[in-house]
Amino acid sequence: MAQLKTFLVVNPQSANGATGRRFERIRAAVQGAIGPVEHAFTAGPMDAAALARAALARDFDCVVAVGGDGTLNEVVNGFFDGEAAVRPGAALGIIPCGTGGDFRRSFGWGADLESAARRLRGEGTARVDVGRVEFLDAGGVPRARCFLNVASAGVSGCVDDEVNRTTKALGGRVSFVLGTFKAMLRHKDSRLLMAVDGGAPRELFATMVAVANGQYFGGGMWVAPSARPDDGVFDVTVWSGMKLSDFVLKGRRLYDGGHVKLATTQCFKAHRLSLEPLEPDEIVLLDLDGEQPGRLPAKFSILPGALRLKVGG
Repeated sequence: MAQLKTFLVVNPQSANGATGRRFERIRAAVQGAIGPVEHAFTAGPMDAAALARAALARDFDCVVAVGGDGTLNEVVNGFFDGEAAVRPGAALGIIPCGTGGDFRRSFGWGADLESAARRLRGEGTARVDVGRVEFLDAGGVPRARCFLNVASAGVSGCVDDEVNRTTKALGGRVSFVLGTFKAMLRHKDSRLLMAVDGGAPRELFATMVAVANGQYFGGGMWVAPSARPDDGVFDVTVWSGMKLSDFVLKGRRLYDGGHVKLATTQCFKAHRLSLEPLEPDEIVLLDLDGEQPGRLPAKFSILPGALRLKVGG
């Protein structure tokens, strides 16, 4: 069985620093499954994208994100130059070590190291879609990023801000629950203009709008139960009028998918979506695979089957 030439991009700070502390065990498990590999550690924001791109330039066939969903997002961005693949046919691998671990849940993958290492064996891959979003960064400069799992706007961006400014030692779900409580204490619905697939803009009040390629975000919330990362279309979930009391009383439904039946939730599918605040001076924060890169206005589009994902031999 042939084996892809593999490079590990490692975020030693993920999982509150546990990834760095246990890296020798991670490397041993990977090498035990597939043989010798090379690796590099990230040292700051977007380092993972640069390291992934450098590995692809060196003709590595598979680049593996070792960290959380934020690390995975950066590595995916290293695979693309705009909408074009840097090295067509190269594969993405995942060793999940982070706080949330949301993307892997769409495939029913656990977080255990040995299973993740075994998925790197051989040449077996599956084509998955990649999302792309154009937005403004914190300084108001236009940016563009790819995403593999879920991009969203509204209270989720505030949650990211809370979670990423505090310790994650309590684990993914608890960290995001506490972050959500803090964010919803000060959050108000945003008045937005939304246009879907080139249609006329319509106005809505939204607590959060999620543009989903995967099914889960926020440390296990089942935000888009019908989403498939390989169907060429986004599943969009809109929460409106949700208060802290709703999160307390109906929080279970956010994790078991039951929220899609609530009056506060709308769900639909889209290939393209644009969002902008109705009031130009309103700041509506973005969430991008668990990171907070900027704010609205934003345009979302999907790149069908744009990436090969390593799924085992």
